[in-house]
Amino acid sequence: MPLLSPFLIDFIAQTEPATVGFTAIIQGIILGLVQGITEFLPISSTAHLLIFTDIFGWKTVWTKEATDAIQFGSVIAVVMYFWKDIQQIAMGAIAAVQTKNWQRDEWKILVGIIIGTVPVLSAGFILKKVLNLSLESPLLIAIMSLVMALLLALAEKISNRIRTFNDLRIIDGLIVGMGQMVSLLPGASRSGSTLTTALFIGFDRTTAARFSFLLGIPALTIATVVQGTDALNQPAMFLPLLVGTASAFVFSYLSIAWLLDFLQRQTTWVFIWYRLGLGATLLGAIASNLLG
Repeated sequence: MPLLSPFLIDFIAQTEPATVGFTAIIQGIILGLVQGITEFLPISSTAHLLIFTDIFGWKTVWTKEATDAIQFGSVIAVVMYFWKDIQQIAMGAIAAVQTKNWQRDEWKILVGIIIGTVPVLSAGFILKKVLNLSLESPLLIAIMSLVMALLLALAEKISNRIRTFNDLRIIDGLIVGMGQMVSLLPGASRSGSTLTTALFIGFDRTTAARFSFLLGIPALTIATVVQGTDALNQPAMFLPLLVGTASAFVFSYLSIAWLLDFLQRQTTWVFIWYRLGLGATLLGAIASNLLG
């Protein structure tokens, strides 16, 4: 992590256990906090988890499958936070089918979410299951952090931000869903890519964030189940995973609430500057052989 002192890095690294035990539980709480805070902010949870486990030497216990598994806490959090919205969309879509009223907002939102989920699932399947590609690297994370910061800055500059949730169309789901495909690249951020895309097509910041969260529920759920299932093959990791998932749930819920409130009053420039700083710091660390 940028700006961490060598003393703090050495202190935390000492918690790496030879076997899975109490220290793994403490690590689970910390990683759940990192996952929860960064999943829904446009700064990339994958990037922070990869960097965090790499710097502190926790990869022997907290593998990619294990960190993917604790994302389930984020899934539960976003579903609970938007439960009333989900119910309203579902009931409205059912009513639309019964009355054949295809212009109902709930129907358009539901179809938009379904259509918007297809691109990222298809691309993810091709990359990871067909081509068996692993794109995770500190260099790619650094580059994507810088690129996505610049794109978000451009969206802030040129977006008119006049569209609200009532202006959502089915085609918007496809467009934002195409943007969600970028999140397959580590460091891009799923919430960041969808938020940026929604701003580009004229949505206000709060609507862009809300639709980003709703659109991400199917993809995040499926990705967590598919990628995190292997972690369950390690019975000794059950308690650390459970604690990590609970930690991710708490901090994800708080993160969602904070971001939606923040975007009603502020711009996204704080995240833009953070991502620029993160990308520059990582490039410096790579150049200094501190990261591989």
